[in-house]
Amino acid sequence: MHDIKPNMTLEQSLAIAPDAALSRADRVYYTLRDEIFDMHLLPGDRLTEGAIAERFAVSRTPAREALQRLQSDGLMQGYVRGGWEVVPIDNKRFDDLYEMRQMIETFAVRKLCNGEAPQAGLHLLLDALDRVWKVGRTQRITDGRKLVELDEALHHTLVEAAGNDELTSTMRRVTDRIRVVRRLDLVHGDGIAETYEEHAAILDAIRRGDSALSVELVSHHIGGSQASVNGLTMQRLIAARTETGRKATVAAPARPRRTI
Repeated sequence: MHDIKPNMTLEQSLAIAPDAALSRADRVYYTLRDEIFDMHLLPGDRLTEGAIAERFAVSRTPAREALQRLQSDGLMQGYVRGGWEVVPIDNKRFDDLYEMRQMIETFAVRKLCNGEAPQAGLHLLLDALDRVWKVGRTQRITDGRKLVELDEALHHTLVEAAGNDELTSTMRRVTDRIRVVRRLDLVHGDGIAETYEEHAAILDAIRRGDSALSVELVSHHIGGSQASVNGLTMQRLIAARTETGRKATVAAPARPRRTI
């Protein structure tokens, strides 16, 4: 949870101290998860439990545990003989996830605007978000990876402010599953200016308590992101891998085809 205090910038709220007491499985899990999010491992890349165990100097048990956790996150999928694959791009799956995201976020901003959510500290929270998103062009962050973190923090903060813990938890799970393509959009795409402008407009509408406009702006914002995701191509994935300077990771047996 990102707990934004009135005297804390949003950037400071995102600074989380690393846990020095991570287990072996945790270390493997967090490293692989970051590599997927940073596009060092891309959709369709394959690896094996044995290769992961060797790389991290651990036994197969923590390697398998880490991979299973990534599977629960919707980031990996396992198949035969200890083989694993970074979940391929599936537009139907992402359409479903974006539909869930839109339902959650429009519900949240409607509650915020209608006074149905806790109001204590709401304006201070909006002030903190304004300091990040309502800035001049020369002050805008152009590091796509950092921008993804700030983008997620804004959306999570608004949902969390609505006061429904179950929706907040669901929103985080949805975000985990779409983060790969969101990073591809902001890091390798051209959506930075639009992100700033649309976020600023959403915050203004919420501050005014304009429910209809807030819902319309959030829906448009999420729809634009979804359209960008649907436009992703294998060429863009290859370009992303080239820019990261990594070769494809193919260290698993070929996935068996189903027979009819």
